[in-house]
Amino acid sequence: MPSAANHPHECTVFFLPGLGLDAASAGAIAASADPRLRVVGIDLLDRGRAASVDDLADTALERIAAQADGGPFLVCGHSLGGKVAARVMARVLAGTEQVFGLAGAVLLAPSPPTPEPMPDDKRAEMLATAQGDHLSREDAAAFVSANVATPLSAEVNDAAIDAVVRQPASAWRDWLTAGSLEDATSLVGALDLPVVVLAGEDDEALGADAQPDLIAEVYPRARVERMPGVGHLLPYEAPERVAAVLAETWDAIRAAAPVVPPEWGRVIASSRVDVAVRRTLAHRAIADDRGRAPRTLNRAQVETLRALAALLVPQGDGPSIDLATRIDDMLAEGGTDGWRPLGSPADPIAYARGLDAIAAVWPGEVAEQRSLIVRLITDGIDAAGLGADGIRSWFEDARNDLLRMWLAHPASLARIGFDGFAVGGTGPRPAGWSAVSAGERETWEPSELGETVVEGAA
Repeated sequence: MPSAANHPHECTVFFLPGLGLDAASAGAIAASADPRLRVVGIDLLDRGRAASVDDLADTALERIAAQADGGPFLVCGHSLGGKVAARVMARVLAGTEQVFGLAGAVLLAPSPPTPEPMPDDKRAEMLATAQGDHLSREDAAAFVSANVATPLSAEVNDAAIDAVVRQPASAWRDWLTAGSLEDATSLVGALDLPVVVLAGEDDEALGADAQPDLIAEVYPRARVERMPGVGHLLPYEAPERVAAVLAETWDAIRAAAPVVPPEWGRVIASSRVDVAVRRTLAHRAIADDRGRAPRTLNRAQVETLRALAALLVPQGDGPSIDLATRIDDMLAEGGTDGWRPLGSPADPIAYARGLDAIAAVWPGEVAEQRSLIVRLITDGIDAAGLGADGIRSWFEDARNDLLRMWLAHPASLARIGFDGFAVGGTGPRPAGWSAVSAGERETWEPSELGETVVEGAA
């Protein structure tokens, strides 16, 4: 796996091309990309197979794992590659793959997990051109022409035609007769992560008018951007805009959450970590959606909890974890510890009452806010339905919850230098340590943890 030091970038973009295209179609996007982003094109169809989404996801994940450096990455899927991207992201978030760092996606006219909307006559016409080993140059040129809003420059047009001709026709036949018709909804589920969908207004089946309905159930946080004067071949028609949106998406993610250092990401991706642990850490690393509607608390209560969190669990000058949103999720999912003093209400009710009581007396000055926190810890305050003792007990529980939420994030584990999660693994026996001593580390551990101790050395 490449070392992070070899790539002076903040984030990798893995580009999954559409039908007829290959890794080279990411070239213009890479040329326009922000220098903080490393764009890696992934060949999906060069093996000539496209009969199932999981088969293509296998190819994508194999090649992503070979190119990943442990740092954060975005997936950029175009058309067919968009359908594959959904399955790739679902598998990464499931923890079953030895890949870590998924942060979000930018999808270009993506084929949905449901069967791709394509008229039967168009499907038959495309199949008719894919009967040999490769499409003819004439048929490839017709395909490119039919999928752009305005003619490409001669150089770009030739590059697109060359890509289509390179693709094995067997992959076209597989996709048109099986892969595109597969309903992968149950394999993908809902992917709750930052996503931007770019779609051309001149793309009939997978364009700007169709995408909102196609993606609504899959990407609850997605934003669709309409692209006037653009057809279906966005990598060739609008590479500069694609590159700009990739940078914008990364900026938004980077501002919303701390980043897990690449060395730590490589440990999480390794065979030393159990699937369930990797799944949990992958979900915890996703940037919070600070603008979404609360699930249990109301907006005012979430804001009060954010103000408390900023003083109780200071996270430094960089991007912070939205602990309040995570506690709101915890309450909605029944994930509290189940303990409370006799006679106290259930946690969602206690949180609502406690936060309302604090908001009613919350001062504007930081020094006074700190004094109120001390009072909450020592004496409590009068709160309807809780009383001074009740709010003091609840506030102790809330402080524990906030700290647990912070510590549960993989970036926090890296910050305190804890890699005790890497003692399970997917091998026949649990992984462990050969040497345990302050200031010393084994070869697999992040370099910041001390001097290397080689297993078996005297």
